[in-house]
Amino acid sequence: MSAAQSLLTRIVAVRPGEIRALLWSFAYFFFLLAAYYVLRPVRDEMGIAGGIRNLPWLFTATFFVMLAAVPVFGAIVARVPRRRFIPLVYHFFAVNILIFWVLLTFKIAMADTARVFFVWISVFNLFAVSVFWSFMADLYQSEQGKRLFGFIAAGGSAGALLGPLIAVGLAEAVGRANLLLIAALLLEIAVLCVMRLETAATAFKKNGDAASVSPSAAPHDAGLGGSWIAGLMMVLRSPYLAGIALWVALLSLAGTFLYFQQANIVAALSDDPNRRTAIFARIDLAVSLLTIIVQFVITGKIIRRFGAGPAAAFLPFVFALGFLALALTPMLWV
Repeated sequence: MSAAQSLLTRIVAVRPGEIRALLWSFAYFFFLLAAYYVLRPVRDEMGIAGGIRNLPWLFTATFFVMLAAVPVFGAIVARVPRRRFIPLVYHFFAVNILIFWVLLTFKIAMADTARVFFVWISVFNLFAVSVFWSFMADLYQSEQGKRLFGFIAAGGSAGALLGPLIAVGLAEAVGRANLLLIAALLLEIAVLCVMRLETAATAFKKNGDAASVSPSAAPHDAGLGGSWIAGLMMVLRSPYLAGIALWVALLSLAGTFLYFQQANIVAALSDDPNRRTAIFARIDLAVSLLTIIVQFVITGKIIRRFGAGPAAAFLPFVFALGFLALALTPMLWV
């Protein structure tokens, strides 16, 4: 075992046979979220470019598009082998990004492009992240997930820092449209990580290493599994899952109100699309940093002392404080 592998085993409870798959999973999530967080400030600026008064309608359109996309997504992932589906879906979105780059670069139907891009990002996020965690759930056994998913999620947190950093540094230098090229590149790198991860999983299957990533969880020529109807019925039958769904819905509603206020404040600060993109990227960077700090410093202590319920209630409490602060001081730093 190398010094790097020895260090990794001290950080996370990983077994020697799991190291390759763990690192590729980390890299996969890192580049995936880095791509998304490069696109996100562009999306937020597009919301202003498409007209702030249209934001409620854009959110409504997003809701109905997502409503239509979820069953389509469920049907596809349940039927198409994951070795084909995962690269295919990311290649598809990379091509979409390039199409938007052409439209923005040559200023084609800018207002309509901005509105479509705003809605499209939500669909991209749904598919990209859902595919990732479905893959992880199929690839790793439950016991492995308890040991390894925290480290894998840290890859996403790191990507959520890199993406805004790229946007902050380059939005005004190269323009918001060219950020899309960077996002497409990061997405393609994520596809390479998927392929390497599939290779690692195949090697585990051939070796039959029980301590490694489980090949029996789902063969690489199987679909990711699960349908939207099965998922819906599971939520309806479980008060626990229904409560979580309601909690997420209410938090999303509160977050939407905050988003409208943020958009109005940023729109008042500048008329330059590239500068507004950089401002939104700085906000994302600050939020990502604060999230990591809270996760490491506060959340764990609350869960250990009070349990998961009070920890979940902590976030709405923070939202309430944020609304109060924004009402008293309607400024960007709030």
